[in-house]
Amino acid sequence: MPHLVWFRNDLRTADNPALAAACGKQQNVQALFILTPGQWQQHDWSPARVGQLLGHLDDLGQQLAKLGIALDILEGDDFAGSLQQLADYCHQHGIRALHFNEEYGINERRRDKQVHDRLTKDDITVKKYRDQTVAPVGTIRTGKDEPYSVFTPFSRRWRQWIEDTSPTVFPVPDPAGEPLPWSPHGHTPENLGFPSPPPTLVAPSESSAHDQLESFLDERCGNYKSRRDFPALDGTSQLSPYLAIGALSGRQCLIAAREAQGRGGNQEGFSTWVNEIAWRDFYIHILYHYPRVSMHRAFKPDTEALRWNDPGEHFEAWKAGRTGIPIVDAGMRQLRETGWMHNRLRMITAMFLSKNLFIDWRLGEAWFMQNLVDGFLASNNGGWQWSASTGTDAAPYFRVFNPVTQSERFDPKGEFIRRWVPELAKLDNKRIHNPGAGGVIPGGYPRPIVDLKESRKEAIARFEALKR
Repeated sequence: MPHLVWFRNDLRTADNPALAAACGKQQNVQALFILTPGQWQQHDWSPARVGQLLGHLDDLGQQLAKLGIALDILEGDDFAGSLQQLADYCHQHGIRALHFNEEYGINERRRDKQVHDRLTKDDITVKKYRDQTVAPVGTIRTGKDEPYSVFTPFSRRWRQWIEDTSPTVFPVPDPAGEPLPWSPHGHTPENLGFPSPPPTLVAPSESSAHDQLESFLDERCGNYKSRRDFPALDGTSQLSPYLAIGALSGRQCLIAAREAQGRGGNQEGFSTWVNEIAWRDFYIHILYHYPRVSMHRAFKPDTEALRWNDPGEHFEAWKAGRTGIPIVDAGMRQLRETGWMHNRLRMITAMFLSKNLFIDWRLGEAWFMQNLVDGFLASNNGGWQWSASTGTDAAPYFRVFNPVTQSERFDPKGEFIRRWVPELAKLDNKRIHNPGAGGVIPGGYPRPIVDLKESRKEAIARFEALKR
């Protein structure tokens, strides 16, 4: 009787616990993916992310076919409908056991519990595996056996866990039979109800993910600490689209980084990048232990009482990259045109919206998800709540980035601004960061929609009033 691997956010054949377990003692293995575009829309998935998923599905189908495993793709709508489709599929194909890797959003956890309850009643074994993090969720806890809510002690315990356990990856399973034919599924974001996505940022294949990882570790990771904050430089890994869709795992990244580190080079760069893997684990850990953060709730309940400004025209200007603050506008235009934004700019634009414009961070969180190719609930929510001072280990409420200062520091020659805000291209390297400071602004570029100094004071005052 066949075993079924249900793929979701883990579109890879290497280091896939569910696939490895199903193939370990079972030669008759089938694979399934259920399209749920209605659910993706509810979760604010971007057209870019949908496009990436569909591209990776084609690649996954090809890789599984080489192993003698057929991937079936069902068309559904939301999680509720997929439950019935999954049950029907299992009965039609005589499935004896279902294998899947866990997901940690509240809707996904409820879905998986319903799947377990439904299928076990029909004598189908349901086996789930912890996959999205390097250290399985629930294993990194305080001395009082409580979940961490601050990153630094979490990361220390996380690194110790790695030293103690030496995590490994699951190899690609041996072929279960003769290679099978594979035909492209033919789905597009458009025929699933999404707008056309921007051009593909990264090639959607498992092999491309590994090529990108190797290239980054060999050529740029040593300089990661010194270059990662400068958006005009090619200083980041740009692996996030692969991690978000599960074509690459955090374990694979960590182990490859440690191996590259052992070959020499600038150890600070490698250590800094490994710390980013720890941050990803931390935010997934928060999502798992504090489900309210995936329910449009602040991690700090007291900040729910903040009275945000009406979004209105200021929110529209922020989305369009027309705030009159060049570095903010450059980042927002990069997001809209490419589906990606440099991480330093994510912090600058998020803090500008939530502190200077004092607009509810949840609106910005949703806008990012609706546009990012690498939109991932745990990381996106964690980053936004950090910027808005409503989350775990967040920036203190009185810490408000000055975007002009940030621009002068991290884009000193205005190279990034000139690329994305071409109407300012002829300004000198000093004035390009703050063209509204005096004189005529060229190209119809707007004056700042808010006074940075006064809006900062107002934001701090609102948080202080909340404390009182």
